Amino acid sequence: MRLNELDERIVQALAEDARRSYADIGAQVGLSAPAVKRRVDRLRAEGAITGFTVRVDPAALGWETEGYVEMFCRHNTSPRDIRHALSRYPEVASASTVTGDADALVQIFASDMRHFERVLERIAGEPFVERTKSVLVLSPLLRRYTATTPDTPA
Repeated sequence: MRLNELDERIVQALAEDARRSYADIGAQVGLSAPAVKRRVDRLRAEGAITGFTVRVDPAALGWETEGYVEMFCRHNTSPRDIRHALSRYPEVASASTVTGDADALVQIFASDMRHFERVLERIAGEPFVERTKSVLVLSPLLRRYTATTPDTPA
């Protein structure tokens, strides 16, 4: 489904703060609170909005170290196999198949450097992994959680 401009504005408002009231969003987009609620309910029913969540600073939970791991896998390793293996690691925040030489890029949060190293060793030890290449994040510079569309300026 493709969102119209009004739905995009509602979704952007919710992406900025999912706890905003329908009345507050309505005032921003020019609709009544009940009209916003009906649109949000429809967007949820159609699958455009998949849920509401909270964003927590990983450091507040003890995850002080962040890194990215490029995974290079044996031939015939499916994305499903990679996803299945990585889903067992609570330290894996995200994983994606990618273009380029690597087969997947994995974002990891760990409590410290030793913890990151142990997770990296376990991932490298998966039967389908040929090698890994990792980088550690020194300082996150920009993280976006908005819901802009490709033709909407950020």
